[in-house]
Amino acid sequence: LPISSSLLLFSPPFSRLCSSPFPNFLPPFTPPFVRPPFVHPLFVRPLFGFLLFPPPSSLLHPPSSILHLSAPRPALNVCHAVHLTTSRGEEDEEEGGEEEGGEEGADKKFPGRDPEEKDYIDVLKEQLEARRQRTEAALAEVDEATRVAMEGFPVGAYLRLLFRKLPGEFMQHFDPRVPVLVGAVPPTEETLGYLRVRLKKHRWHRKVLKTRDPLVLSAGWRRFQSVPVYAMEDTNGRHRLIKYTPEHMHCLAVMWAPLLPPNTGLLALSSAAATGNSKQASFRISATGVVLEQQQAAQVVKKLKLVGTPFKIFRHTAFIKDMFTSPLEVARFEGAAVRTVSGIRGQIKKAVKHGQGPDGSVRCSFEDKILMSDIVFLRAWVKVTVPKLYNPVCTLLQSPSDTWHGMKTVAELRREQQLPIPVNKDSLYKPIERRPRSFNPLKVPAKLQAALPFSAKPKDEARRAHPSLEQQRPAVVLEPEERRLHTMVQQLNTIKNQKVKKRRETMRKKRAEYEKRKAVDEEEQKYRRREEKREKFRKEAKRKFGGDRGGVDDEGPSGKRGRGLQAD
Repeated sequence: LPISSSLLLFSPPFSRLCSSPFPNFLPPFTPPFVRPPFVHPLFVRPLFGFLLFPPPSSLLHPPSSILHLSAPRPALNVCHAVHLTTSRGEEDEEEGGEEEGGEEGADKKFPGRDPEEKDYIDVLKEQLEARRQRTEAALAEVDEATRVAMEGFPVGAYLRLLFRKLPGEFMQHFDPRVPVLVGAVPPTEETLGYLRVRLKKHRWHRKVLKTRDPLVLSAGWRRFQSVPVYAMEDTNGRHRLIKYTPEHMHCLAVMWAPLLPPNTGLLALSSAAATGNSKQASFRISATGVVLEQQQAAQVVKKLKLVGTPFKIFRHTAFIKDMFTSPLEVARFEGAAVRTVSGIRGQIKKAVKHGQGPDGSVRCSFEDKILMSDIVFLRAWVKVTVPKLYNPVCTLLQSPSDTWHGMKTVAELRREQQLPIPVNKDSLYKPIERRPRSFNPLKVPAKLQAALPFSAKPKDEARRAHPSLEQQRPAVVLEPEERRLHTMVQQLNTIKNQKVKKRRETMRKKRAEYEKRKAVDEEEQKYRRREEKREKFRKEAKRKFGGDRGGVDDEGPSGKRGRGLQAD
């Protein structure tokens, strides 16, 4: 039965914060999940927390008044000021030696500074020191209970916590030699929901992980067992179900678990039992991951192919059977795209009227006329249900000699009960036997043949009543001498072809070199002609404008109009 129990705890440095009336004030070294008064003693993790030890004999008697964590306290800023002044005072003591021996260095660094002048930091330190002294004087006048309520428990004090509705097995199997960590969980993490996790199988784990196999997950203060469903994200954002985790890459996992904040690390184990007490492999960590987001509903789908065969074909319309079982299912898939094995695309229109075909028959329209031997299939996506399993690992509620066992996998149950793996005959690979199809000969109407051009008309010759001379000619069998001569002629022709091929390759190389030299010569001739034209026009300009414009030297016309002409 659940009982109420009180335990004495030894307080680490941040224990005063858990009992402080200021839960929003936490130093940087405090974990973000330490928030009073949500204390859960059953989540045992090697992290920050309270260490439970047997109380000393002088404290076994219950005190006159027990200080509850949920009791109201006066909302004063004394604790905040004490922490600031204490931390600042410690920093002053550490920096005091450096400042005393560094005055001369400061004067050398700032030569124009007055040594007796105080900067802003010194003034601030003096103010904090004065505030700390006033706070200590104010707290010295109050009694011990009020000071503890305002300031918190001092470091190294023994605390007595009262847990209500604690399972009786916890006290029955309590071992004082084993320290117990008491952590805190925010109220937002006490709600169960779907978690989307990015997971990767550990490279040292020997086997891949299977969908719907239970895993023991360790996240924050919690250790629990859940049944994940693995998926891969397609380019269009769809989460497609996969049966096994990839070998060397990440995948998505959706599971039913407490809502954890994003970027929370996860550690997955196939079994919570120790290696020595079980037949597990030497490396127990199965996978690692991180929480991506919280979901209210699972969004994992898997591919489903519905297959049907036509039983009545019109021009571009066909009636398909064996794809659905009722007109209600047909109404759900109206407008869906279908396709035949031969590649003809189509669309589902409506269900066939009653009496025109079997139940579940559907009318489809295709882009071309299909055959009775065609198979019509519909590619659909169906939603996958994620099992809602959350089994916390409560190792403190059983004897230390016992091993915690959670939900077993299907393979373990079959191995224990010696059950064979069920075999589905439809899932086995069978040799495919396809009969050769015979197609009717193509018949082109005579009227259409007359309208076609000669190149498109069929050139089939009429069947002869008597064989031709080619067919009547007997086969020629060569004598050994004739065969030797024929072989020799073939060899000579081969040698000739090789020589011709080599000669053509040589001519091609020579032609390429000639074209390269010719391109260089043409470029030089082009440059030479361009220079000759420039020289010719330069002389004509000298002869034309030299006498009228005041003279032109060799380098160019002098004067305003000459310079303008040269610029043009």
